[in-house]
Amino acid sequence: MVSQQNRHNKKLTVITTHINADFDAVASMLAAQKLYPDSLVVFPGSQEKNLRNFFINSLAYLFNMAEVKDIDFSLVSRLVVVDTRQANRIGKLAALLDFPDIEIHLFDHHPDMASDIKGHYEVIRQTGATVTILTELIISKGIEISPEEATVMCLGIYEDTGSFTFTSTTASDLEATAILLTKGANLNVVSDLITREISPKQVALLNEMIQAAVHYNINGVEVLITTVSVENYIADFAFLVHKLIKMENMNAIFAIARMANKIYIVARSRIPQVDVGDILAQMGGGGHTFAAAATIKEKTLVQTEHQLIDILYARIRSWRKAKDLMSAPAIMIEADVTCKEANTQLTRYNINALLVTDSAPIKGKENTLVGYITRQVIEKALYHQLDHVAIREYMTTEMTMVTPEADLSEVQEKIIGNKQRILPVIEGHKVVGVVTRTDLLNILVRQSQLTNQDSPDPHQTPVLARTRHVLKFMKERIPQRLMHILERVGEVAEIISCNAYVVGGFVRDLFLYSPNEDIDIVVEGDGIAFAKEFAKIEGTHLHTHAKFRTAVIIFPDGFKIDVASARLEYYKFPAALPDVEMSSIKLDLFRRDFTVNTLAIWLNPHKFGTLIDFFSALKDIKEKVIRVIHNLSFVEDPTRVFRAIRFEQRFGFTIGKLTTGLIENSVKMDFFKRLSGKRVFNEMRLILEEENPIASLKRLHDYNLLSVIHPSIVLNKDIVALLYSVKKVLSWYDLLFLEESYKRWTVYFLALIRSCNRETVEEINKRLELPPRFHNILTRTRFEAERCLYGLEKHLPVKNSTLFKRLAPFSTELILYMMAAARKEKVKKAISKYVTRLRHMQIAVKGRDIKSLGVEPGPVYREILQTVLDAKLNGKLKTREEELKFIQHYVRKF
Repeated sequence: MVSQQNRHNKKLTVITTHINADFDAVASMLAAQKLYPDSLVVFPGSQEKNLRNFFINSLAYLFNMAEVKDIDFSLVSRLVVVDTRQANRIGKLAALLDFPDIEIHLFDHHPDMASDIKGHYEVIRQTGATVTILTELIISKGIEISPEEATVMCLGIYEDTGSFTFTSTTASDLEATAILLTKGANLNVVSDLITREISPKQVALLNEMIQAAVHYNINGVEVLITTVSVENYIADFAFLVHKLIKMENMNAIFAIARMANKIYIVARSRIPQVDVGDILAQMGGGGHTFAAAATIKEKTLVQTEHQLIDILYARIRSWRKAKDLMSAPAIMIEADVTCKEANTQLTRYNINALLVTDSAPIKGKENTLVGYITRQVIEKALYHQLDHVAIREYMTTEMTMVTPEADLSEVQEKIIGNKQRILPVIEGHKVVGVVTRTDLLNILVRQSQLTNQDSPDPHQTPVLARTRHVLKFMKERIPQRLMHILERVGEVAEIISCNAYVVGGFVRDLFLYSPNEDIDIVVEGDGIAFAKEFAKIEGTHLHTHAKFRTAVIIFPDGFKIDVASARLEYYKFPAALPDVEMSSIKLDLFRRDFTVNTLAIWLNPHKFGTLIDFFSALKDIKEKVIRVIHNLSFVEDPTRVFRAIRFEQRFGFTIGKLTTGLIENSVKMDFFKRLSGKRVFNEMRLILEEENPIASLKRLHDYNLLSVIHPSIVLNKDIVALLYSVKKVLSWYDLLFLEESYKRWTVYFLALIRSCNRETVEEINKRLELPPRFHNILTRTRFEAERCLYGLEKHLPVKNSTLFKRLAPFSTELILYMMAAARKEKVKKAISKYVTRLRHMQIAVKGRDIKSLGVEPGPVYREILQTVLDAKLNGKLKTREEELKFIQHYVRKF
């Protein structure tokens, strides 16, 4: 009951929220109560079971609550509404909106709607939870928050953000939660309530929802609708819908349930094409673009479902057009080409149909499209020994076409209605792409999800790109200077009417939270022409490579970005270098080695920050799996096996099951024998330059791939121990922070071949086609270093000058190798002393100091200076004065 004091209060403030209040709504009412002392908290309707149990039985004392029936509306001067702005969702309290002398205060995080209540005071922001907004206001006013209150408010944020996993989550939600934790919020309580157990009744209802689920393809978008009926109200219906969307892996779901005498609709969406808040607003409900609900009265389930489907067809726009579905550029062939050559083209590009053009084009115009021919027709022609006959004799000449703006329904009608395997996309008189029958079927039956496949194939199983807007993420992760460069790349691409993307390792590492400033740009069009335009506008230098249609843009400070034309590579035989042709971004990404390297981010201004994922790369990154893109990947380029192992170990991933089988097959078939030594050396060098190459070497050994270098190389326990010793020595050396570069790979490689004799090493040098400097290190100087090491192990201790003379002839790589290979600790310490104290020791006196003593220039100068250095190395001399006295004394002997 309302207290007698409040009944006589002519300025009564009432705080309320929406019917079927969730944790955010209740937490927001508690927070509002902190901002409006002496106010009354009024639930407009029934609460869900878990709210009633927790708040009323445990923390009801935090709320100054009243029932609607106990409120005298004439005493109310202010109505505070939280977590909604819909009059039809606040129950009987909506009557207060008609009182002209009542102030309306609104706090909400939902998108604006035409039917919103208009307030005298409004705080509206799109955060993950309304209580986030109220928490910020409380903190700004310096109002204290108790641990119990902080727990309730935290609970609201956790629920409405899906424990910070929903896309609606903002930085403000995380900041508010951090503040509440400092106020003593109990996450154990939050966890107990968020992680709810499903009751037997809920399990039964969820099973019924699964059984009743129906898939609809509405304007090219798949939507799941499930309709169920139960006699009594079952709590947490929204929670069950959330479970269902995960189980069914759907992008949009609408669940309709009749419970007692009401019908409830709960909707969830993962894609912008289905705005569930807007859709359910048409039925009297509301919510966000991704989560919404509605309560329906005086309608049957059938009527409700039919109304929903009508609204879906009206509100979901067809977003897939021919330009989104097509592959480009279209691969075409002239009509006079023979069936045999056409078969070669089909195999080269791994496709099932070719567009056919007139062999005699009109001057200045594109070849005229005259038909198409399929693989089935070509194979039959070859079977009948018609390989020499021109394809014009057997091509299909009756065909339909579409423009790039044709929607999915038109594409579907023309392909299926005309039984046409390949549909040209025409802009003006130019063929800009093709949509195949397989493309269409994959969209309609969702084969493109590839849930049980190890690697997708955009030719045999074409897929549409998954896209996400990641601009905010880019701004958080990419340095401002690089962001500016990417923006300028997109702007220049727009100027010359082409599309530009940043691709590959840069994008992969962005999602691995690993720094990477190696920017690779792919241009749909002429990459060199783009690079020239960029260099002209930005005042940068440029290097081009016409054969591969690539360029390097060099900024004044030396920073570089690589530019390539989107290209398709094909291989004339296993292990060959690829031939290159112009292509689209999709086919360009298909030529890459592994799915994790196929991410691209669109840079043109109107699409800037759009992530493109054709081959489930993000899924593989999340699951930490290395997968090839197609099954002949290692046949075309066996060096990808080395890269698979390198990436696996660098990122802590595992190689997929099918990919592992393909590696084993490539070893069995010995595709590596045709690899040039330089390519093998380059891959080995990259592996040995990794932070910890030993794990990769073990994997190479497991696959018997070290034999690609030489059959005698084996990874026995002694070599493994030496490799770990190298790793320890290199870590020690790096921590010295000396301004002297060295080749890490050389030290590891020296360890790897330690058991190889001189003849074997010569064969390895020849196989890998090593540069002369490294050839010398691995052969002559390596064996000299090992003799030196043997001598040190037998004759230590020696004078510093003797140690210096023995070690000075060797490069840094050999010195570190000797230190790692040393079996005695005293030898390691001696080499350490040489590196840290002796190696760079210099004397202060010069030849002119000797000349001033009357000594004639000649070989004696070198002898004198060496004697001074020996004395200094041995600790006898420290200052220049001591060195001069030493020379004077030494000269007297002459």
